[in-house]
Amino acid sequence: MHILIIHQAFASFEEPGGTRHYEFARLLAERGHRVTVIASPVSYITGSVTSSSPLSVGDGLKVLRAPVYRAHHKSFLHRTLAFFSFMFSSFWLGLSVRRVDVVWGTSPPIFQGVTAWFLARLKGAKFLFEVRDLWPQFAVAVGVLTNPLIIRLSEWLERRLYRAADRVMVNSPGFAAHVTGRGARSVELVPNGADPQMFDPADSGETFRAEHGLADKFVALYAGAHGMSNDLGVVLEAARLLAHTAPQVQVVLLGDGKEKPALQAQAAEMGLKNVTFLPPVPKSGMPAALAGADACIAILKPLEEYKTTYPNKVFDYMAAGRPVALAIDGVIREVVEAAGCGLFARPGDPAALAEAIRLLAADPVRSRLMGLAGRGYLEKNFSRAAIGEHLLNMLEQLTQK
Repeated sequence: MHILIIHQAFASFEEPGGTRHYEFARLLAERGHRVTVIASPVSYITGSVTSSSPLSVGDGLKVLRAPVYRAHHKSFLHRTLAFFSFMFSSFWLGLSVRRVDVVWGTSPPIFQGVTAWFLARLKGAKFLFEVRDLWPQFAVAVGVLTNPLIIRLSEWLERRLYRAADRVMVNSPGFAAHVTGRGARSVELVPNGADPQMFDPADSGETFRAEHGLADKFVALYAGAHGMSNDLGVVLEAARLLAHTAPQVQVVLLGDGKEKPALQAQAAEMGLKNVTFLPPVPKSGMPAALAGADACIAILKPLEEYKTTYPNKVFDYMAAGRPVALAIDGVIREVVEAAGCGLFARPGDPAALAEAIRLLAADPVRSRLMGLAGRGYLEKNFSRAAIGEHLLNMLEQLTQK
């Protein structure tokens, strides 16, 4: 079986960003299948050029780089231009990939779904459309999309892709009703998860803590994008409260994104000595970073739409055996509460988040047990290997159908 993946933000273990598709691609290649990925040469997280040359990762996995407009961090207009440029360049590059059985497009950005659809039809292959976020619904909710005509056109395109797909794959159970209600004929849940073998819960993270001056602190770490949806202004307000109620807590914001310069300026204006900003690290560096944390923060804006999400970072936190201060309601809250691996704080409420972190810091033994409970729950329910087996079975059924 030959699978062609169209994914602008594809990242390996040596690049910042989510590695869901890299891990799945490696698993498929290890099982004897061929995987070709068409990706951008520009990191979606940092905006820097990663590589413009084709890359072979062992037997069976090849990554091709399609040229793109390189200023996606500047504004919504520039980001849209980058998305459209990849849609066309990836289609042109995809024409040269031969003997394909499945073309796998992933959204967002939704435009690469168009590339995957057209390539699948031209090649007589199955079209697998993966939904990682509900676009354009999330973009409308957060205020990025406001033009009524563009919203209507986006919703039309969304429905058209759902109907055209031979299979729609969602990474959260909260997305299933949405895509089915908009025309998806066959929906498969392949949830986010993590590889527990990458992380060692017993690692105290001494090297990471010493490197960043955190040796005597209770470290509350946020690892991920610094964007509009992530509501990190609330984390800064929570840190301001913690400076008085739990001075041993150091809030660490690790990552990059469009909002990071503004957040750094805000923290400086607030005089927050208990907040540390760190640059993003590749996935290969995440085990050390999470080992250096005593607790981890997951947060999104308090929008009804975000109750449907399964954020990747929560599963990494669980795999690392670290308790979660969770400021996201909905289906991911159900996971954290079923695992008993963290404390919920009402989204958008700095005082609630500060109190959750304070409680974790006040009882390190209980926090440690929470983290280990999360690790055990992930091993049983959200191991990347088990999820990958489900994906493999689904792809085999799809090609046989």
